[in-house]
Amino acid sequence: MNKSYPFILTLIFSVSTLTAFSQYINNDPDGPGYDENCTTIMVGRLSSTDGSVMTSHSCDGNYRTWVEIVPHAKHGSGTMHPIYWGTLNTEESWDMVNVTKKGEIPEVPETFAFLSTAYPCMNEKQLAIGETTIYGRPELKNENGLFLIEELEKIALQRCTNARDAIVLIGKLAEEFGYADLAECISIADPKEVWQLEISGSGKGKPSALWCAQRIPDEHIGICANIPRISIIDFKNSDMFMYSSNLKTVAKELGYWDGKEPLKFWKIINDKKPFQIREFYVLSTLAPSLNLSFDAEELPFSVKPEKKLSVQDVMKFFKGTYEGTQWDMTKNLIITIKKKDANGNDIEEKVKSPMASNWINNDWRTLINELNPGTIERQRTIAIAGCSYSHVIQCRSWLPDEVGGIAWFAFDNPGESPRIPIFSGVLKLPYSFSICGQKRYRTDAAIWSFRETNRLATVNWSRSRTLIEPAVMEFEQKAMEELPMVENKVKALVKEGKNDEARNYVTAYTNSFAGAAMTRWQEMKVTLWGMYGRGF
Repeated sequence: MNKSYPFILTLIFSVSTLTAFSQYINNDPDGPGYDENCTTIMVGRLSSTDGSVMTSHSCDGNYRTWVEIVPHAKHGSGTMHPIYWGTLNTEESWDMVNVTKKGEIPEVPETFAFLSTAYPCMNEKQLAIGETTIYGRPELKNENGLFLIEELEKIALQRCTNARDAIVLIGKLAEEFGYADLAECISIADPKEVWQLEISGSGKGKPSALWCAQRIPDEHIGICANIPRISIIDFKNSDMFMYSSNLKTVAKELGYWDGKEPLKFWKIINDKKPFQIREFYVLSTLAPSLNLSFDAEELPFSVKPEKKLSVQDVMKFFKGTYEGTQWDMTKNLIITIKKKDANGNDIEEKVKSPMASNWINNDWRTLINELNPGTIERQRTIAIAGCSYSHVIQCRSWLPDEVGGIAWFAFDNPGESPRIPIFSGVLKLPYSFSICGQKRYRTDAAIWSFRETNRLATVNWSRSRTLIEPAVMEFEQKAMEELPMVENKVKALVKEGKNDEARNYVTAYTNSFAGAAMTRWQEMKVTLWGMYGRGF
């Protein structure tokens, strides 16, 4: 290895806090050239340890981080529901800069409360949604359509109580009014089942949509990470598949299907292999006996895990950087240190550099590989520094709605941040949650309570992780230990007909938990400045 390498790497990391901040605000922190954003993992009820159905989402990229609860509402006759474009990059909920009203549709008499994240994710009835952009064929995009995916998610959460109804509503609206977004995958869960819905525009002409939804078998898990994955559609199996009304006709007209071979949906809306490293890693890890091959044309849509998954297992995947595997980007970041053996003799030992981290951005990788070609082979890890927020949502049929749905929510890098339990009955969140921290540094934005600490931690990850990782686990264990108490309290209140008190109780718990997490990360920021503020 080039002898200048350890010095250069130390220099790079010693100034990383300010440069990372600048790049994070203005660009993709992973560097240019990577159209890879979100990940969603789905878990059927018979493949989870407690019988919960799970969906999830890592919102990777420069998306708005303000989060709020939109309340349950009633609407008068003749009320219209406005459809907006541009809400993914607003600074606060009332911010209308670069937001455009594209049209409107009739409102319904009553709408459910929901957790409004950039991609809305859970309502008060335990309906939950994850998301990942799957891009699709550029020629299928039709910007004359009315809907972007986040608006369809919001409407589904406001109007539906289960996954099947949400799919039907989304499909109907997209076909009638037109889908204008890039191709998207949304994973829709309720306390009984979870579905993967893939949708794209239908090309030139009258705006419509091509879409297909496939159910994850109850004993299976699924994953989608920026590429279409639904393969052969069984048009006779309505229990496992739903699809757009004119799918076959349009697929043939566009020349993507000959009408003879089985219709593979991923081939209709995309022309790339239907999996990459994230899908392969998760599926092969959970079902090793299948001996899945990365060289295969396609992988199974879902797999039966050889061991049932807890919610902590899913959280662990979202922390994942493939550390210790063949895809570990730090495996070649080795330095030589001098030390004494038991007899006092000078010896040399090769160890991983304390500066090594799987969150090195593209500029650093380029420099390191220029100094010593092939040192870092770039991989798209599940956890990235460029994550806006993430959640793992459980839907639990045996509990009242007030506490049955739970979004394990984290700001910033999911490999460094704690998860805050937000229940489906929560009425409001801390004020700092309502402010986005993407456009500028704001001490009143909740995300910066975590981001400052997380960025400082990467100055010397081998030292910092001894603080960060135990703190993440402490909050995770605290939530798991206290969860039965919270559930029993809510069940008792609901049994007595005190539903409002139950919602106030989970609201207080979530807000208190969030406050404690933000305080701890700010305390660790001070500790890290003490460790690194004077340089090396």
